[in-house]
Amino acid sequence: MLLLLLLLQLLLLLLQQLILLLLLLLLLLQLLLLLLLLLLLLLLLLLLLLLLLLLLLLLLLLQLLLLLLLLLLLQLLLLLLLRLLLLLLLQLLLLLLPLLLLLLLLLLLLLLLLDAAIFT
Repeated sequence: MLLLLLLLQLLLLLLQQLILLLLLLLLLLQLLLLLLLLLLLLLLLLLLLLLLLLLLLLLLLLQLLLLLLLLLLLQLLLLLLLRLLLLLLLQLLLLLLPLLLLLLLLLLLLLLLLDAAIFT
């Protein structure tokens, strides 16, 4: 009877140890799960950061493209203004040309009159 009691007590002790071991295993599993979750969260955060960086890079590229387009437009505008200025100068020259020719003719006439006055 005493032997049976001792055996039963030993069995109970073994059962307790087994339960403790199972609890420890469960705790370790929970810890592993928590670690996995943390790793997943970190990976997600890293992915989000990478996406944000990519978006920022895309925005910067777009800004650069817009700046280039603006510079091109400015260059075209300057070219157009230069062309307009050249056309205005040409028109002014065409307007002044008859006056210059008239002045030249008057000068020639004056020289002829002076020449005629000297020889008479």
